[in-house]
Amino acid sequence: MRVLAFEDSYDLEAMLSSAEINLDEIVFLQRWNSSKPIEAILEFKPDVLLLDFFMPPFNGAQVLAKVIQATEQGSLSRPKQIIGISSEAQANALLEQGGADNSVIKFDLHTLSIWN
Repeated sequence: MRVLAFEDSYDLEAMLSSAEINLDEIVFLQRWNSSKPIEAILEFKPDVLLLDFFMPPFNGAQVLAKVIQATEQGSLSRPKQIIGISSEAQANALLEQGGADNSVIKFDLHTLSIWN
């Protein structure tokens, strides 16, 4: 599984490792800012896209809108799962309303079933 995360504050791979999530069969890439998100997705081709809401220069909702637009235009294959990972439930709800498949408070990221 290929996972691309847009998160600017916390090392998500370290968080998952400390929660004893086995990442041996996961290719994990974290982008620490959201500049050129479509280019990053096209290059990495993630199965799972993790989006923080509070992220410079584009917030997670803006990145999600860009992904949806590029998908509708046929210039991008949508990742199988797009998951909001804000630290605030209200921000995650906005991501789900905007088209994310799921959301989780980022500090509970290890509880997602995708890691099993």
